[in-house]
Amino acid sequence: MRVFSHAFRTTPRLLLLASAAAFAAAFFATRFPDVPGASVASYVSTVLIALPSLLALFAHLGPRRAALSVLAVSVFAYVVESVGVATGLPYGTFFYGDALGPRFLGLVPLLLPVTYVPLVVGAVAAAWAPGRLAPRIALSALLLVLLDAVLDPGATALGFWIWPEGGPYYGVPLSNFAGWLLSGAVSAYLLLSVGRIRTPPPPGALDSAVVALAFWTGAAVFSGLALPALLGLVLFVFSLARRSALKPASKYR
Repeated sequence: MRVFSHAFRTTPRLLLLASAAAFAAAFFATRFPDVPGASVASYVSTVLIALPSLLALFAHLGPRRAALSVLAVSVFAYVVESVGVATGLPYGTFFYGDALGPRFLGLVPLLLPVTYVPLVVGAVAAAWAPGRLAPRIALSALLLVLLDAVLDPGATALGFWIWPEGGPYYGVPLSNFAGWLLSGAVSAYLLLSVGRIRTPPPPGALDSAVVALAFWTGAAVFSGLALPALLGLVLFVFSLARRSALKPASKYR
């Protein structure tokens, strides 16, 4: 409890306010999904949520390394998601709804990297520890699976994507989480290796994931999804605790 109390005390007030606003926004997203202008607000909020972690990454690595690592993860995300929609591998049979806007090759939303890359950055930051690369990649992938266990039921309930064959976890098939474990490991590897991240990331690298967690935990709460809501709360507190353990550091050169 002392660790969690310290995490809340050391978290910037602006981040806590942004998280509270994201949680409140989930209420309107779940209860009033068809309000005029909701899609535009969704696009804008998606970009705003992504900015803190991307800015922290660019400040930490410098423009060239950060851009290369973001590009690598983005290209991989487009490829693996497009293959997933077209073939059902590695996640299971699914397709995207219209709520996320125009789609790349008619398969996956153009905004996909804006939502996915900050989660990878946050997971890698939360999993940071000195030592070998492999354990960090494995923990990052596991954290991404847990994040998706919060995110996916709420996104499915909102119609962001559809699992036509359903599944045992609030309509989501278990194959989806096996796919996230695989794709998460590859994404974490790309971020760490292409970006050549050698020093602990700054605390701000976690901020986008924290705010996204607040929103999707709220979506689970207001959609009546008990387990994702509880898991989201645990991950939110855990993320703040990991954030408080990271110290601002000078850019690795």
